[in-house]
Amino acid sequence: MIRNNTYIRYRSLGLVLTLAAATVLTTTAHAGESAPAATTAAPAISVELNKLETVDKGCRVYTVVDNPSTTSYQTLKLDLILFHTDGVIGRRLALDLAPLKGQKKTVKMFDLEGTSCDKIGSFLVHDIMECKSEAGALDKCLDAISLKSLSNVQITK
Repeated sequence: MIRNNTYIRYRSLGLVLTLAAATVLTTTAHAGESAPAATTAAPAISVELNKLETVDKGCRVYTVVDNPSTTSYQTLKLDLILFHTDGVIGRRLALDLAPLKGQKKTVKMFDLEGTSCDKIGSFLVHDIMECKSEAGALDKCLDAISLKSLSNVQITK
């Protein structure tokens, strides 16, 4: 009986050593390979639709962009869709919020010529057309943006 237990222990120990050796060999074999390139995810940015103001040629839109990170953006171009109050798409815009300094809140304005403020129902951030920091292109910029509105016009993604 002692002999059988000793055999089982040696056999179990052999299995453990075999698994450990296989792990070391696999790790060593993959050590020479380059790791997949890491993507640089964009830091969080808040975009607030602050107010709309009637001007001579149409509507002026004020946004407050808060970049709490240390990353400065050279380009942050939104693919923005304007919906009228009846839900029909009014127009598509390319809105570049950059340059954005790190750890800075900025007010950005843009004019919508030929569009009355009272005809604007909502904005949709459809996508990010371009997103670059001083280090290069950033990934997942759309996911990193949070949106809110202080006006009766909503902004979503």
